[in-house]
Amino acid sequence: MAPEDVRVVIYEGLGHLPHFNPDEDSNPLPPPVTELREAIHSADAIVFSVPEYAGALPGSFKNLLDWTIGDDQPRSIAGKPTAWINASARGAVLAHDSLRKVLGYAKATIIESACAQVPVTGTMIGADGLIEDPAIREQVRAVVTILARYRDRGESADATGIS
Repeated sequence: MAPEDVRVVIYEGLGHLPHFNPDEDSNPLPPPVTELREAIHSADAIVFSVPEYAGALPGSFKNLLDWTIGDDQPRSIAGKPTAWINASARGAVLAHDSLRKVLGYAKATIIESACAQVPVTGTMIGADGLIEDPAIREQVRAVVTILARYRDRGESADATGIS
């Protein structure tokens, strides 16, 4: 669904991250944390897709965000164009309020025009696990296109989606 000039990389290491411990947020980092930070460093923008669980961010996702806060290396999440897609048909307002707060601590640049409510129901997903609904696919494409505009202001050509 991304424009032709955008390469999307999906981060799949969420379940491998150790529990955040500020005492371990120094070199050498646990390998899964190094992989997370390298994925962020190589990205020009980040798109989060975050559900709401018990009125907040899921704990494992908050853990991922905690590991981004102490990264002081070039191309960290600080200043990086960031957005989120809420794919829940029921909404996730509280999760996104929490996400906004944590991204503020991480000093990410939230691109408001790219943040989107894209309600997806089970009937919109094909047997292959992909969204079939053309209107929903276009909404997701619009998010990535907006973030690509920020990339075109002088950065390289990757976008990373962390979900």
